[in-house]
Parts: sequence; C-alpha cells; structure tokens
Amino acid sequence: MSKVMKATDFVSKAKDIAKNYKTLYVMGCFGAPLNSANKTRYTQNHSYNKKASRTKMIKNASSDTFGFDCVCLIKGILWGWNGNVNKTYGGAKYTSNGVPDISANTIIKSTYCDDISTDFNNIAVGEIVWQSGHVGIYIGNKQVVECTPAWENKVQITKLSQRSWKKHGKLKYIDYSTQEVKKEETKTTTTTTKTESVKVAPNNAKKFNSKYKSGKSYKTTDDLRLRTGAGTDNSIMCVMPKGTKVMWYGYYTGSWKYVRVANGKYKGYTGFCSGNYLK
Repeated sequence: MSKVMKATDFVSKAKDIAKNYKTLYVMGCFGAPLNSANKTRYTQNHSYNKKASRTKMIKNASSDTFGFDCVCLIKGILWGWNGNVNKTYGGAKYTSNGVPDISANTIIKSTYCDDISTDFNNIAVGEIVWQSGHVGIYIGNKQVVECTPAWENKVQITKLSQRSWKKHGKLKYIDYSTQEVKKEETKTTTTTTKTESVKVAPNNAKKFNSKYKSGKSYKTTDDLRLRTGAGTDNSIMCVMPKGTKVMWYGYYTGSWKYVRVANGKYKGYTGFCSGNYLK
C-alpha cells in the first residue's frame, strides 16, 4: 500500500477540521457539505439518520456544515477532503488514493494497520485508536480527534482517557517516520493548551435579575450539560457531574441560567444550563 500522507499532515488536517470547520455527526458521510441535495441524500441513506431527531439536526444544519462519522472522518481525509463547499463531498473523492471504503471494525485489522497493540504506553502520534464500532485519531498529548454524537455531536478533540479504547495501530497509508512523529509531538505540546483552556460561551441571555448580581451558589442535582446557549439545540461544552457547584449572577433565558462552574474538572467554564437541575 502506498503512503497517502505523513503522520504530521494527517494529524494537522484532523485538528483543523475539529477546530475550524462546522461539522455534524452524520452516519455514512465523509465530509459532504450539508446543502439541500446532501440533506436529502443523508436523511435517507441509513436507519440512524432516519430517526426523527437526527433527521431534524441534519435538515437544520447550515449549508457550510460538513457531515462526518467516525471512520468516514479518517477516510475523508485520506480521500483528499479539503473543505470545499462547492464539491459534493467537500473535495474528497470516494475510494481514491488506493484507500478502500472500510468500516470502523475493519480498519483496525492487520490488512490495514501495522503494530496493532493494546498497550497505550507505546502509541505514536497519528495512530488510530479503536473500540468496538468506533475509531479516532491520536494527536499526541493524550488527546484524540473523533467524530461522535456524544459530547458535542461533531468532530471534536477529546482526552484519550474519556473512552475505554481497546487497541491502537498505524495505518498503512500513513508515513510514521520517527523524525516526523517527533516533530508532531513537539507541535502538539505547544498547541494543545488551547483545547484544554477554559471555555466561555457568549452571554446572550435575554433577562437579568439584579437581585442575584453578586452571585448565587447552586449544585447540580444530576449530571448536567453546560451549553453554548439556552436550549438543547445548542452545542454541549461539557457535562458537569452531579454535585458540581455553579455560580449564577442573575442572567437567564426562560428556565436556562447563564452560570460559571465553580469547582471540579470544568472549573471556570461558563455557559447555559437548565435551572431545573440546580438546587
């Protein structure tokens, strides 16, 4: 199998998609822009996308949003995806560069991967990580780029420890030369600080109660999603565990409060959550 790209380029493209493009988890989609024609295509291609909730998400997506699923993110990159909204598949060409259309459970097999291992102490930048039915791209610094309906429902950067990954391996289409991997490890160390920085959503609350401008303390009564706006159609910033302390300074929209996380893993994160789960 010929090498399609270097590990550094593979990782760079994955991070670029996660950080700089609007994306949505769409089963069987390898980077198609969600224009009218593609919305029709992908709401009919798979039973998962035919679910009412998923169909609604796809139809409501802007035309500059690109659809991916976990393994199609990897294939899309290898097939030449470049974010072109004027191309049916965002610039990717189906099964190009000698890369076949393979599933998440097939791509980890020895036909397509070398050095497959369950020991994550020896994982290299640009390897794929796998658990049953799902794959991602290891980008260094104990982080992964994956497309998943979980958390933010899109291509996103997650921590390696957030999932119980079972195996990792080096794709035979990627050049993992030692020199290139070392360079990428250095780059990752200097850039990933941004992905772990405190997230703050814009305060676009519609109402303000000055009585609480000095702050009122609450605790979450269940695991609770912090979102970028008021309502479940907004992106999830994090999931606050039950018992997390938050501070509310009087800004709200309906039952949604604009709060700051006061303790725990997501301390400092600021966004909207349902006031129905605060006590």
